[in-house]
Amino acid sequence: MKRDFADFWNLMWEAMLGVCAVFALLNAFAPPQDLFWKPLDLDRPVGQATAAKVADFVVAPGAAPEEIEGATAACIQTLRDAGVGVRRAGDRDDGGFCQVRGAVTITGGAVTPLKPGGLTMQCPLAVRYVIWDRQTLQPAARSVYGSRAVAVNNYGTYACRRIYGSTDVADRPSEHARANALDVASITLADGRTVSVEADWSGDGPQGAAGSVFLKRLRDGACRVFSTVLTPDYNAAHRNHLHLDGAPRSLCVTGPR
Repeated sequence: MKRDFADFWNLMWEAMLGVCAVFALLNAFAPPQDLFWKPLDLDRPVGQATAAKVADFVVAPGAAPEEIEGATAACIQTLRDAGVGVRRAGDRDDGGFCQVRGAVTITGGAVTPLKPGGLTMQCPLAVRYVIWDRQTLQPAARSVYGSRAVAVNNYGTYACRRIYGSTDVADRPSEHARANALDVASITLADGRTVSVEADWSGDGPQGAAGSVFLKRLRDGACRVFSTVLTPDYNAAHRNHLHLDGAPRSLCVTGPR
C-alpha cells in the first residue's frame, strides 16, 4: 500500500515536471500572440489568443463603475504603449439601450486617421481598429497600390438606433447604439487615390479590379479582428460601407447571401 502511494506521488511529480517543461518551452519559443498569458502587443500579427486578449477590455453589462474604469484604463494604456494618442471620452446614456460606457477618442499618433475624427467609441473597438490598421489596411495598401493609407473615411461609430434604423421594438439594438461599431466608407491613399466601398466593391468602379481586390483584403483581415463584418454582399443597407463591430456574436460575410 505504501509503495503504491509512493509510486502515485512519483508519477504526479513527473507529470508536474513535464507540464512545467512544456510551459517553459511555449513561453520561450511560441509566438506571443498565440499565448493567453502574454500581454497584447498591437504590432504583432493576429494570433490564437488575440481575440481573448481584446475581450479582457470589454465592459460587461451591469459592470460596476470601478470595473468600467479599471478595464478602460488598461485598454487606454495598451493603446498608448503602442504609440496611439487616445483620451478618455465622456460616457453617455441616451436612455434605454443607447448607453456607451468605457468610451474613448483616438486623438492621433501611430494610426491611420479616421475622417471625420473625434469619434466616441468603446475602447476595445479602438484596439480592434488599430490592429486592423496595422495588420491589414497598411499591408494591403502597400501590396496592391504600392502606397499607404492616409485616411479611413467613415460614417461614424455612435447612433442611437436599432439595426437598419428599424422602429420595430422586436428588432435588436444596433452595436452603434453602444459606440461598438465603425462604418468604413472609403480609404484615401498617399498617392491621392480614394478607394470607395460603394464604387469599387464590384471591381467595375474607378479603381478597377485592383479596388475590389484591395477592399476584399480589408474585409478578410477585418474578419480576424472584429466580431461582425458586413459588406455590400450582405444586403442593400451595406452597399456603401463595411460595418465592423465588436458584438458578442460573430458574423463574417465573405460573399453574396
